[in-house]
This record gives sequence, C-alpha cells and structure tokens, in this order.
Amino acid sequence: MLKLKSITPLGADEARVDRFTGLTITEVTERALVSLTARNDQADAIRDKARGLLGIDLPDIGDSAMGNTHSAFWIGPESWMIDIPYSGNEYLARQVKQAMGDSASVVEQTDGWCRFDLEGATMTSVLERLCNADSANLAEGAVTRTQIHHLGCFLWRQKDGFAVIGPRSSAASLHHALLQVAQSVC
Repeated sequence: MLKLKSITPLGADEARVDRFTGLTITEVTERALVSLTARNDQADAIRDKARGLLGIDLPDIGDSAMGNTHSAFWIGPESWMIDIPYSGNEYLARQVKQAMGDSASVVEQTDGWCRFDLEGATMTSVLERLCNADSANLAEGAVTRTQIHHLGCFLWRQKDGFAVIGPRSSAASLHHALLQVAQSVC
C-alpha cells in the first residue's frame, strides 16, 4: 500500500517562515484555489450562481472580494480565482463546476501555484525592488498581475500585508528572490 505524503511548494514537510527585522515571509500551504471563467455571454449568470454558492460577489477588475471563508480575486476578463481554506474543501472544483453547469469553465489550481505572504514594516520596500507594481499605494483587496524575478505573479494586498502568488514549479526561485531582496533591505 502506498503511503503518500504531501510536501510544500518548497519541498518540505512544513511550511517555511523566514523572519527579518521588519519583515516576515510565510509560505502559505493551506489554501485551495480554483479558477472560474465565464463562457460566452454567461458572466451575469455565473455572478448570480457564485453569489449563491460562495456568499460573495465576484470582484471587478483589479479587485478581490472576501467573505467569511471564501475569497475571490479577478485574474482576467470574466475570470476569477476562488480561494478558500483547503481543509474540508478538497473537492472545491467539483462543487463549483456543479453549481456553474455549462455557463463556466472551472479548473483546479491548488497545486499549480505557490503563495508567500509578506508582513511587516519593510514589505513595500522589498516589493518595490522586486516588481513594477505600485505596492505602496495598493488599497486593501487590490490585486495586480506583475513580474517578480522573471515570473508572472499575482500581488494581492491583504489586510496586514501582501500575498505573492506565483507558479509552483518556480517556488524555490521566487522564494530565493524574496529572501535576497529582504536581506538587502532589512
């Protein structure tokens, strides 16, 4: 019998936390992600269905919506990423697809992305050196797509910091870039 064990995007058993003076970088592993894209002329229909299923309105361009457990952020024209705690939601893609029917394309994204949360007084200084996003002026809930260390990433302004969401296959490279710049700033 196989005894499979999950690992973090950085290849460890436990999520990594790096602390610097004025900055904490946390590898976030307990989130489920599902992309949701409206099919032709179905944006209004999936907005209504998503509100019923998730309890939140799908956000507009460059924004996010946060509910008690579910969050969603805009990723492209009539496309969103749904974010929810992983525990107990292993079948989120199936649930969303059932609710949306033929009005949307739904794709499991959890293992395709990695996430690092940045918190602390120097977080914007670190991000200013890594990407061209105006991180100092991003309002809470704002989301933008930017390049960090040659990687297409989402930068999501959270209440107390930023979430950097990048391709899981490049998690070590993204993490290395965050650490290198943090060491030069802190």
